[in-house]
Amino acid sequence: SDRGPEKCSEMDEEQRARRWFVALWTIVTVVKVAIAARLPLFVDEAFYWQEGQHLAAAYSDLPGLTAWLTRLGVELGGHHVLAVRAPFLLIAAVLPWLVARSAAHWFGAVVGWQAALLTVLMPLSGTLGLLALPDVPMALATVLCADAGARMLRGVDATSATELALGLMLGALSHYRFIGVIGVGLIALLWLPQGRGVLRDARVWVALAAGLLAWAPLLAWNLEYADAGLRFQLLDRHPWRFHGDGARFLLVQAALATPLLFWAMLVVSARGIRSDGGTGPEWRYFALLGAVSTFGFFLLGFFADNERVSFHWTLPGYLALLPVVPLLLREWPRKRRLATWGLAAAGTVLLLGYYVVVSVPGLRLQAAGSKYYPENFAGWDRLAMEVEQARARMPEGTALLADSFKTGAELGFALADARIPVLDHPLNRKHGRAPQLQLWGLQHEGRVNAPTLLVVGATDVKFSALLAHYQQLCSAVGPLPPPQAVNIDHGARRFLLFALPGARHSGACISPAVAHIDVPQAGARVARRFSVGGWAVKDGVGVTQVEVLLDGRVVATATDFTDNTWLQQFLKGGSRDPRMPRVQFEAQVDASGLPAGRHWLGLRLTGGDGSVETWAEQPVVLR
Repeated sequence: SDRGPEKCSEMDEEQRARRWFVALWTIVTVVKVAIAARLPLFVDEAFYWQEGQHLAAAYSDLPGLTAWLTRLGVELGGHHVLAVRAPFLLIAAVLPWLVARSAAHWFGAVVGWQAALLTVLMPLSGTLGLLALPDVPMALATVLCADAGARMLRGVDATSATELALGLMLGALSHYRFIGVIGVGLIALLWLPQGRGVLRDARVWVALAAGLLAWAPLLAWNLEYADAGLRFQLLDRHPWRFHGDGARFLLVQAALATPLLFWAMLVVSARGIRSDGGTGPEWRYFALLGAVSTFGFFLLGFFADNERVSFHWTLPGYLALLPVVPLLLREWPRKRRLATWGLAAAGTVLLLGYYVVVSVPGLRLQAAGSKYYPENFAGWDRLAMEVEQARARMPEGTALLADSFKTGAELGFALADARIPVLDHPLNRKHGRAPQLQLWGLQHEGRVNAPTLLVVGATDVKFSALLAHYQQLCSAVGPLPPPQAVNIDHGARRFLLFALPGARHSGACISPAVAHIDVPQAGARVARRFSVGGWAVKDGVGVTQVEVLLDGRVVATATDFTDNTWLQQFLKGGSRDPRMPRVQFEAQVDASGLPAGRHWLGLRLTGGDGSVETWAEQPVVLR
C-alpha cells in the first residue's frame, strides 16, 4: 500500500511517455512518407535501383540487400520513387519500436518510450528511411545485435542467439562498414567480465558462424573480380594519411545529433569507459558500444575519405547509446532536459524541412547559384523530357549514351530503362561503380556506329577540368556536334545533349563553350548601370560574340576581346581556342528599366562555327 502512489506515478509517467512517442512517431512517419513520395531520387538511390534491376548476390559497391529491397519495392508498388523507398521507410518506422523494446527490457518502460522518442527526434535517425540507402537495414541490424548482446549478459538462450544471428546476417548483407559494428561489439563484450563469459558459450559461436556465412556472397564476388570491392572500400576511397578535416567531426555531429543530445551521448560514453554512473553490465555494455564506435570514427576522420558524405557513419554508435541517455537526462535540471528535447525536435524539423525544399522545384530554385544547391536531387524529370524530345527529332531507333553512372542511373530511372550504357568517367571509378558497369556490359568504349544521343552532365565535373573533359569526349566519340544545353534551375544543374551521327567522322575537336562571369560575383548587389566582365573559350573555333542576358533578355553585347594570360594555366589540359589569349570580354549593362531586387545574369555565346549556346545564370541584386 505504501508503494501505491509511487506505482501510480510511474504508470502515469509511462502512459505520458508512450503517448508522446506514439503521437510524434505517427507525425514524423506520415511526413516522411509524404516527402519521399515527391523527393527526386538521390544519385546513389538511382544506382541501387539499377542494381535491383540486375539482381545478383553482391555488387561492386555493396552487398546485395539494398538492391534487393529497391527491387522488392518497385515489384510491389510499381515504378515510382515512393515504391523504391517503401521498404526503407518501413524499416525506419519499425526501428524506434525495437529501441523501445530493448531499452524497456533493461531500464523500465518509461526509459524505453523515452529512448524511442529520442530515436524519432534525433535528426540522423529521425529522417532515416527517407532515402533508399544501406544505412537503413544496417541500423536495424545494429539494434538487433546490440539488444541480443545485452540479453546474453544475463544469460545466453536460443532467443538471444537467434536475434544475434539475424542481426549479423542483415548487417553482412547491408554494407562493408558493418564489419566495424561487429568489431565494436566484440570489444565491448571482451571489456566486460560478463561479456567474456558470453563468448565461452557455443550458441554464441553458432550465431557468429551464421553471421559469417552471410558474408559469403560478397567474399565470392571479390574473389572472382580481383578484390575490386574491397580495394575500393578499404584503399581506393581513403587517403590513409593525416588531414585536418577530422577536426570538423565535433561540429558536424553536434549539429546532426543536436548539441545537448550529442553532449549527453558523450557523457554516457565517458561513463561507460570509466565504469561509473551505471548500475549494471547492460548500462556499461550499451555505453561502451557507443563510445568505441563514436570515438573510433572521430579518429578515423583524420585519415579516411573526406570527399564523400560520411557524417552518417556514427549512427550505429548513437543507436546503442540512446537506450541509456534517458537515465542521464534524469540527472539534469528540468530546463536542460526540456532544452535537450526541444533542440532535438527542432533539428529533425529543420532536416525534414530541407528535404521539403529539395522536393519542391519552386523552393529548390531559391538555392540555385549557391553552394547549398542540392544538385544530386535536381532536374532528372526535366532532363528525361528533353532527352525524349531530342530523340524524337533523330532517326528511329537512336541509341542513348550517358557520360557517367550518375547520368545513366538517374536518366534510367526516369525513363524506366536500366540498361543505358555509359562512357568511362572519373566518377565511375571514384564511387566504385566502374567494375559493376563493366559486368553489366554497360561501359561503352565510345565507338558510335549508329545514331546516338549522348547526354553529358556538365556540372558533374570540376569547373577547371571541364574543357579537358570535353576534349576527352572528342577522343572517345569523335568530333562533337553543337550541343543542346539543358539548363535546370538557371543552370545550377546543366546537361548537354549531343546528336551523334551514325558513323564516326574525322575532323578537329570543336568543344562546347566554357565561360565564366568574373564581375559581378554571384549574389552581388549592383547599380542599375553596371559592368559585366569575364571570359569565354571554345576549342577549335573560338567565341565570336558574347550576349549578356538579364532574366533571359539580351541587355548588352560584347564582340571585342582582350588578353587573359592566366586562363591557360587555370584550364586543365589547356585550351585549343584559336583566339587564345584574347578571350576576355567586357560589356556595359543598363538595367534602369527593371525593378529592384533579385535578377538572373547569364550569357549567350556564339561560336566561330555559328553555333549558339546558353550559359548558366547567376543571381544579382539590383539596388
